[in-house]
Amino acid sequence: MLEPFTDSLSRPLIAPSILAADFANLGTDCQDAIKAGADLLHVDIMDGHFVPNLSMGPAICGACRRACPDTYLDVHLMVSDPQFFFKPFAQNGANAISFHIEVMKSEQHARELAQEVRELGCNPGIVINPPTDVATMLPVIEDFDLVLVMSVNPGFGGQAFIPEVLEKCRTIKPLLRPNQRLEIDGGINPTTALDAIDAGVDLLVAGSSVFGKPRSSWGDIIESLRGPKTTQIRSGT
Repeated sequence: MLEPFTDSLSRPLIAPSILAADFANLGTDCQDAIKAGADLLHVDIMDGHFVPNLSMGPAICGACRRACPDTYLDVHLMVSDPQFFFKPFAQNGANAISFHIEVMKSEQHARELAQEVRELGCNPGIVINPPTDVATMLPVIEDFDLVLVMSVNPGFGGQAFIPEVLEKCRTIKPLLRPNQRLEIDGGINPTTALDAIDAGVDLLVAGSSVFGKPRSSWGDIIESLRGPKTTQIRSGT
């Protein structure tokens, strides 16, 4: 299994979001995405409260784990009470569990939840929405392995990329250790991916730009999201 937070990266990682997959053929879609060159899978969880949509629960994560036993599963909790979901998703195969800075009561609250995720054997991630001031996140990023910048307003797939969030990425990247990852999610296609990589992103979530295209093209699409082979990931600290 790929270890995104310990392996040395020469090119960006690609994580197809299963929210855009065919749920009637989810296991096959997950397997074929990995065979096509995806590095890991992104699992979007929505509670109908923090965002106005419902997606999936721990059992779907478990199904992905059974379909892809050696694949890293990156769970993104778009929920009002993330702590409630930590253990069920960890028990169903999650490798990373990320939650939103917007639902944290304090910096200490964020740090405590990050530690709880670690104690469950998962990598903790912190997420920020497009309208949120990046300053709210900066004091706690050292406590997380993953920093996820949303490049659309969360809740639904297929939205257009918000280019203003790239400034957040440029602010965050120099503060990260080499074993931390800067992730972006929303509206990622070969063009926006290059802009994100230039801003320091090294992990790109892509939903409809992969699963929304013919299966035979997934390999070429995933490769194009990484940019040209000469594309270099901008270093942090």
